[in-house]
Amino acid sequence: MEGTKAAEEEEEQVVNPWEVSAKDGGKIDYDKLIDKFGCQRLDQTLIDRVQRLTSRPPHVFLRRGVFFAHRDLNEVLDAYERGDKFYLYTGRGPSSEALHLGHLVPFMFTKYLQDAFKVPLVIQLTDDEKCMWKNISVEESQRLARENAKDIIACGFDISRTFIFSDFDYVGGAFYKNMVKVGKCVTYNKVVGIFGFTGEDHIGKVSFPPVQAVPSFPSSFPHLFSGKDDLRCLIPCAIDQDPYFRMTRDVAPRIGYHKPALIESLFFPALQVLLQFGLVF
Repeated sequence: MEGTKAAEEEEEQVVNPWEVSAKDGGKIDYDKLIDKFGCQRLDQTLIDRVQRLTSRPPHVFLRRGVFFAHRDLNEVLDAYERGDKFYLYTGRGPSSEALHLGHLVPFMFTKYLQDAFKVPLVIQLTDDEKCMWKNISVEESQRLARENAKDIIACGFDISRTFIFSDFDYVGGAFYKNMVKVGKCVTYNKVVGIFGFTGEDHIGKVSFPPVQAVPSFPSSFPHLFSGKDDLRCLIPCAIDQDPYFRMTRDVAPRIGYHKPALIESLFFPALQVLLQFGLVF
């Protein structure tokens, strides 16, 4: 009976990097999601600490709970308070020509973090992922990545501290070496358990997770962080991306890196929820 009940609860909502849905069009239960993923609620103490360290008001997405969960944000803030910098990593899977407001939430918040902490940022365009999951051609996914990059650039990131790259163009060298290190640490059973792959999924999908994992490691970008392999990474993202980084955090200490920290957002809500949060004026 307990197994049946757990299975029914599991079916009530599906949240992974490629699908977000709730039974009968219902709301996502974020408390259940936190319990399932094992992340932590972002409390007022951490928000107050961000304000104290940056000497600027917390972003509206923090004040209104749009970014609501985290992994090891306190450790990144501890390091920053000791005088150790960190870098930011976020990304976009280009599956449409333009970014809508939901796509922009992580980028708007990442700009705030870059400005507040004055730290470097890497932005990954996973054109290879969308080619495999959306069944579009390599050429089309590359085109969409270029179009999406224009919208991302328009957010106004500090060009002296920002590196935007396409997987199709950049993967190789030190980046690929880290992918191989990650791949050797994750069994097939492990990746199936995290991502739910089945025997019907092609091997491209199974091999992709290390590509999204390794921007968390500074040595993947020798032209940016040469000799700074101890640099910590903070990842602002929507909570559906958490499975990639649960895997990454499990592997990181085994290959000599800090676990990446995450700060995670809700999914873009309907207009009436935006009004409730006070995000529409």
